[in-house]
Amino acid sequence: MAESCLNCGKAVKDNYCANCGQAVQLKRIDANYVAHEIGQVLNFERGILFTVWELLIRPGENIRDFLSENRRRLVKPIIFIIATSLIFSFINQYFNIEEGYVNYDETKQSTIGIIFKWVENNYGYANIIMGIFIAIWTKLFFRKYGYNFFEILILLCFVMGIGMLIYSVFALFQGLTHINIMQIGGVIGFIYSAWAIGQFFDKTKFSNYVKAFLSYLLGFFTFSLIAIFIGVLIDLVA
Repeated sequence: MAESCLNCGKAVKDNYCANCGQAVQLKRIDANYVAHEIGQVLNFERGILFTVWELLIRPGENIRDFLSENRRRLVKPIIFIIATSLIFSFINQYFNIEEGYVNYDETKQSTIGIIFKWVENNYGYANIIMGIFIAIWTKLFFRKYGYNFFEILILLCFVMGIGMLIYSVFALFQGLTHINIMQIGGVIGFIYSAWAIGQFFDKTKFSNYVKAFLSYLLGFFTFSLIAIFIGVLIDLVA
């Protein structure tokens, strides 16, 4: 008598569901399971190390390939940006580095200060929100290439993820040496972002790199201005 799949409810005759692929009998979660899951993220062929290397040397080509041909070579973009943002947040908080890539001198008692403090403590989620504004500007500047908003958002998840790792390296160096170099890291992160976005659309056109830089910069400022506007509005109403 056929069993029902615990995941999709379809009838299963073999050890695995032909509809969704889940095993009929799930193995108990133990140390081997946890080690396997970590290995799936960190393995060289399809993990973070491989993804970082490919995005550093050929960002445009690899992201185009992810969108149109092969989505198994690179780490999933949302997971990638959250993981890299967590790395930066951990280093930033461990060494108590005040100059993050988003910093706002405002009393913590105001709503604006609370909003930007949340951004500093939740770079993963903040990057996704910020990516929406950068994607809007990128879509406007590169509309002739035919990529939709969500494809551009995936592009930015990869690009901003590498940006977080660049900031992490500078934050780690600053934490260990006490030499203030986070501003240099911020400049390099912006340059990489403009280069990667420009390369994605057409690496042969210099104007694409300029438009990419403007898209990233305008998206960053739009995010900041809207956050300030919301904070001021809440304070006025309250």
